[in-house]
Amino acid sequence: MLAAISTTLTLNPLLALIILVALIFLAWNLTLHWQVYQTGKKIKLMFKGTKVADLEGVIFEQIKRLRQTEKNLAELEKFCRQMDKMAQSSLQKIGVIRFNPFSDTGGDQSFCIACLDAKDNGFTLTSLFTREGTRIYTKPITAGESKYQLTEEEKRAIGEATSAKSTGKIKKQK
Repeated sequence: MLAAISTTLTLNPLLALIILVALIFLAWNLTLHWQVYQTGKKIKLMFKGTKVADLEGVIFEQIKRLRQTEKNLAELEKFCRQMDKMAQSSLQKIGVIRFNPFSDTGGDQSFCIACLDAKDNGFTLTSLFTREGTRIYTKPITAGESKYQLTEEEKRAIGEATSAKSTGKIKKQK
């Protein structure tokens, strides 16, 4: 059968040319159908989950989502600014010093705590332990200073709170 087709093609070159052109058009047609199929899949994927049926509707829906996202972002920025203001006035720095103010009592049972915000405003809390009882004092701190005279331990607690080397460990005075 192949021999008969081969002899027919060699005897009639015009028929061979027509068959060759038909095969090229068939291959081209299959390629175009494959591309149309792939494009259809992409379009279905793009329109999936949307209520619109054309590309213009999809674009308008995306613009609507973009505007809502921009609005949400502006609200988040406003919220972040408010949180930053709150954080600046919140207690951020803590310094603790334990000490023994009297040689006749044992142990470092007295302490001084400095609690400061970002601008070094806050207070010190000092507890003095004696045999007769415990006394607690507090002093306001503004910009790292107090209008009341600070003890050496209170100054050290403030220094501990404001120092960059603060590790959060309780230090004992020697």
